[in-house]
Amino acid sequence: MGNKLPYTPNGTIRSALRIVWMRSRERSTALRNTGYCCSVCGIKQSVAKGKEVKLDVHHTRGQVNWEKIFKVLREELLCDPEHLAPLCKKCHSDLDEHVHLKKTD
Repeated sequence: MGNKLPYTPNGTIRSALRIVWMRSRERSTALRNTGYCCSVCGIKQSVAKGKEVKLDVHHTRGQVNWEKIFKVLREELLCDPEHLAPLCKKCHSDLDEHVHLKKTD
């Protein structure tokens, strides 16, 4: 293996977000709303041995724009380490409270 990249690779972000998606309430609700049946042909999801049927959940408004997601995550969460400061829980809480109070003034 070569050297580690100085930033989190897109593949790592995509894998983590896939886990969030697979466990999401939105995905679960979509499956439950159809009775765990395909919205097109009506086949029911099954885990019975030899009769396995898995359902995907499709975004009807189009494909997920991964580049847009990566951009927002890098701007808001996975920003340059120069813009990050390690703090103890108390100082972090105090700072967040101070910033919150400043915004509401």
